[in-house]
Parts: sequence; structure tokens; C-alpha cells
Amino acid sequence: MDKRRVDENSKNEQLEQFKEDEEHQFLTTDQGLRVENTDISLKAGERGPTLLEDFHFREKLTHFDHERIPERVVHARGSGAHGFFQVYEPLTEYTSAKFLQDPSRKTPVFVRFSTVVGFRGSADTVRDVRGFATKFYTEEGNYDLVGNNIPVFFIQDAMKFPDLVHAIKPEQDNQIPQASAAHDTFWDFVANHPENAHMIMWVLSDRALPRSYRMMQGFGVNTFRFVNAQGRGRFIKFHWRPMLGIHSLLWDETQKIAGKDPDFNRRDLWEAIEMGHYPEYEFGVQMIEEEDEFNFDFDILDPTKLWPEEDVPVKWIGKMTLNRNPDNFFAETEQVAFCPANIVPGIDFSNDPLLQGRLFSYLDTQLIRLGGPNFHEIPINRPLAPISNNQREGYHRMTINKGKGSYFPNSVAGGRPRPASADEGAYVHYMEKVEGRKIRSRSEKFKDFYSQAKLFWNSMTEPEKMHIIKAFHFEVGKVRDRSIRQGIVDMFNNVDGDLAIEIAKGVAADAPRTKGGSPVTRKSRNVSQELSEHTRRDSIKSRKIAILAADGYSHAEVESLRTALMKAGAQADIISKLRKTLKSSEGKEMEADKNYETAASVMYDAVYIPGGKESVNTMKTHGYAVHFINEAFKHCKPIGATGDGVDLLVSSGIAGVNFAESGSAVMTDKGVVTVRSPGANSGFNGSFIDAIKEHRHWDREKNMQVPA
Repeated sequence: MDKRRVDENSKNEQLEQFKEDEEHQFLTTDQGLRVENTDISLKAGERGPTLLEDFHFREKLTHFDHERIPERVVHARGSGAHGFFQVYEPLTEYTSAKFLQDPSRKTPVFVRFSTVVGFRGSADTVRDVRGFATKFYTEEGNYDLVGNNIPVFFIQDAMKFPDLVHAIKPEQDNQIPQASAAHDTFWDFVANHPENAHMIMWVLSDRALPRSYRMMQGFGVNTFRFVNAQGRGRFIKFHWRPMLGIHSLLWDETQKIAGKDPDFNRRDLWEAIEMGHYPEYEFGVQMIEEEDEFNFDFDILDPTKLWPEEDVPVKWIGKMTLNRNPDNFFAETEQVAFCPANIVPGIDFSNDPLLQGRLFSYLDTQLIRLGGPNFHEIPINRPLAPISNNQREGYHRMTINKGKGSYFPNSVAGGRPRPASADEGAYVHYMEKVEGRKIRSRSEKFKDFYSQAKLFWNSMTEPEKMHIIKAFHFEVGKVRDRSIRQGIVDMFNNVDGDLAIEIAKGVAADAPRTKGGSPVTRKSRNVSQELSEHTRRDSIKSRKIAILAADGYSHAEVESLRTALMKAGAQADIISKLRKTLKSSEGKEMEADKNYETAASVMYDAVYIPGGKESVNTMKTHGYAVHFINEAFKHCKPIGATGDGVDLLVSSGIAGVNFAESGSAVMTDKGVVTVRSPGANSGFNGSFIDAIKEHRHWDREKNMQVPA
């Protein structure tokens, strides 16, 4: 035993040699060189490009890029799908990119959706930013549009990537919590970096809880350029708009779904494609002429700012359809490698300091994650355009190069391959004039941290504002350090005083002594309707409706609604206590798709209860069935009932609803549709489908009285 103790002590002494000196006062490089700034990369002028000579930036990003093996440092949990893209009309006026010229051409794509913070085994429905990365396999080479479902980002300069991710990942001492920002180090980071304010408003909104990848917007985030054949450039931002509309889950739903089905979004995407409900997204661009670069209240290169669509409209230029699931998850979804530097002629970069760092970081990351410099030869990454260069050898080389030539110029290979000219399709960088002193600095407009956060807050509906406040209560309420909680209240007092007061109420912090707030500096208006989800009304295509039934159900009522739902493109599942064959009151039969153990209201968009006295009386005794209804009501979902099914709603305990007593369908302002005598002329099916189109019925939240 003494020998074991000696060994343990020796090991502890050995480990002690590698412990960081907690008394070190100054930040240094890995070589011990003290650094004077770790927030801003070295640039050629305040708004110029990042300089390659910035050794601190490169060292910091390189180390960060290689911190996780083999999974991605961020965006580790992903889902992928194949498809194609078609442009609506030639965009010759704006760009020379060939895949944006011919409406008859289908450009193959592979899209990877992802969460950002969690590890590969985390749940899909956590509160987080979602990645939306698209690889276009164009005739000119691969083009990667690597974006998110939120149009802005946490930080203004890529130098801060490691700090941000270190703060939001599980805390260093105990590796807790997983896939969550609700902890001290992240909110300490936020409180010390006011440039986060706008992004935090998005992350705590419903946008961070997408109902489906098929119902989620995508944004390029950074500022890029279109360049036409004449060399004229325009600043652009990219947009993806889902054809099914933009819809989210509620926070309570996401937590329950994480237990019932942690693969909820992944499964939804896979099943939709297998069933032929192919996800579709319109592709759009915002464009700013170069002469208008400085005509805005914000800096258009600032990645924490969006370009309000009322001021810079989106031009919708094409559509993407995802129509095929991967054959092998690892070979395709896991091994796909995206990089913002993968571009084609007609698309170029701006001096956006976040983008400048991403151009370096993504390639650097792939080198270690995929085992060396030949990851482009993995089938999912291989371009359709032919590859011909003098790169040789390295880990996992798959190309068998013939001959002696591996350099240029040469005579042994007839001078091939040789550089191409612009007329021969070569990429030519946009000729931007760049000059300035080497400096670590931001332009003055970058220092406006709060006005667009206030614009976002002003643009929310009342339910959306309440969800943001509750999200603050959850996230910041989990922070142990009171000074951090107080710092968040004080920080967001700069956005809106009333918001800060509401935050303080739920996190055991003091309300601000003086109510603050930021003016919205936009020239035209104080709100932007495009920022709210709740202004959108859409079809019910691919929505999932739960039908609760037991033996003795009304087969005629079920079949009538199921036929109407299928015609509208929706899907219905029969839910019962046991997964078995159910017998109807008319003597017909149907198979239950799921039981209450494997299904829950949080996994469906609406709930329907058919008639049949025996079925309804049985379900009145099933706590699961009653809870199913109550929970759907709590989450503001459409609920329908016909015939005796109305009695189950009445007995379930939901309040404030006037149920139908006549032969015509009644839909209340709370989205509950009922009819006592269903028939061809009752109008129930149409009214229920209209209620589903609304997605949620937020009036219920005003006076929530439901035992769920």
C-alpha cells in the first residue's frame, strides 16, 4: 500500500510540473512573448484585410482549430442531405459565376445542418445556433456557402473565436454542462463583451429552437462580393428562405423532446425526404453598391449587424431542393469538409474581419480532423470539375499521379498543367485598393453594440418578447456568480430598460437604478417586420397531426379528416394506449402507429380526437391521453374534436374555450376547433386545417390555465 501511495505521489508531482502558473499576470504566446492585444487581428487600416504576418492571430486560431479530434470543434452534431440548385434567371449583370446563369441547369448540392456547441452525442433540440452549410458542385469547382440560421454573430473579429467557444463549451474544471450556454463562463464572456448583445437577442429568441431544419432560415452571415465579367463589384449578403415557412419549438417542448427523441430534427429531415416531402429553400442576396458602402448607420462589414431588409431588399435568385438522403452517414455527413475560401469566379470576399479569419481557420481545422492535406479526395468533398495540379503525397493520398512532372514550369510534362487566363476560366481576385497603417483597431461604427439589439427587440411580438424574457430567466438564472447575473442585467439595460427590469426579476439581481435603453439609429423606422417569425402564415404540407383513439372510435370521422389532411400534404399518426389493431364502432379496423410511451404531443403539430362514445370513455380514464391534450393546449397547438370527442376536451380541464353545441364547426380564438355533429357540411376539416396553418395560437399564453 505504501508503494502505491509513493507511485501516486510521484505521478502527482509529475503532473504538477505541467500545471499552469496561476500567478502569471501577462498574456503570452506559446513562445512566452507578451502580447498587447488579443481581441483584434492585425489589419491594413481599420477596415482593411487581416495580415498574414499576425503571428499571434495565426497561433491562437491554429491551436483552437486543433483542440478536438476527431470530431469537429464546433458544429459536431450534424445532419446532411443531397439535392440540387437552380437559378431563376441569368445574373450576368451582377456576377460571372456560371452556376448562377442558366435556369435549366441543376447544380448538385450537399447541405449539412448542425448544432454548434454540443458534442456529437448531444440532442438536436438544445437552444443553440444552427449551422446551414451548402456545398455547390459547380462546373468551375466547389463553392461552399458556410452559414448559420441567424444572420449575425457573437463577435466582430475572428481573433475572438477561441475565447467565445472556450467560454460556451462545458466548463474546464468539470466538463459541465453539455450543449448549453446556461453556465457561468459563457455569461461572464457575454457580460465582458458588449458586442454580443445583438446575437444574444437572437439566441434567446425562438429562432434558436427550430421546429425542423426544413422550416429554418439560413444566412451567409458575412459580407461577400459579387463581381461581374466587367470587374464591377457589389457587396452582398446571402439568404436561404424555407418554402414551408419559418417555425420554432417552445423551450418546454425542446427539453421534453430531448428525452423522447434526441434525434428529432435529424429524424424529421430523413423521414421527410424518404416520404417525398423534399425540403425547398429560396436563395436570395442583398446587394449594396460600392459607392453606397458608407451610407448606413452601421458598418456593412460588421458581422454583428444585419442589413435591414426594408433598407436593402432581398433579391430572390433561385431555389434549392433536397431530395436524397446520404447512403452512409460517416462517409458523407461526417467527412464533408466546408471552407468559406472555396469560391468560384464571380464571388469574392470583403474585409469583414470575421470572414478574414474564417478563410484561414476552416482549412487549418480540416487538416487534422480529416488526417492531412488530401481530404479533398474523399468522395463527398471531391469536385465535379477536374483536378489538375502539382500537389503530391501526404496522408491518405488517393490519386495515382503518372509521369515525372510535379512542378511548374516544366518540360518533362510538356509544360502542363499550366496557369489559365481569365478568359480560360481562371479565378481573378477583385482588384480592391488596399492601403493603411498596420493597426489593431475597429472602425467607429463597429462600437455601436446596442442599436440593432434594440431593433430586434422592438420587432418582436408580445409572445416572442415573453419567450426571450423566460429564456434569460433560464439561462442567466443558472449562473452561480451573482456579479455575473448583475452584469447581464446592467448590460441589457443598454438595450432596453424594461427588458433589463424583467430579466432582473427572474435571476435574483437588482433592477437598474436608472432605466436605460438604446435608440434605434435606422433612418426610416424602429421595427423590421422580417425579424419576427409570428407574422408568417403557411400551408400544412408535411405537418404531423396526432389522432388519439381507442376501441370504439368513429372510423368515418377519422377517415374523413385523414383524407383531408393527406390532400393538404400533412401526415397523421394514430396514437393509442397500446400499439395494436383498433376496432371502430362501425366494425372497421385500423392499426395504431404509436403508443403513449413512444409518442408525445411535443412531437406533433396538432391533435385531433374523433368521436365514438366507447373510445372517448376509455380515454377519459387514460392519464396519458388527457395529458397529451393538456400539453398540446399549453404549447398553443391546434386542437380538434368531433362528435363525442368534444366530451374528452371538456373533461380534460382546459379553460377558456367555448365548445360547439351545434352542427357547424366552431374555432375559437385559441385555435380549438369542435363540432358536435360532424358531416359533409359541418366545415370541420377546413376549419381545423386553417387552425393548423396558424402553427400556434398565442392567445392561450395570456391566461394559461391548464394542468400540464
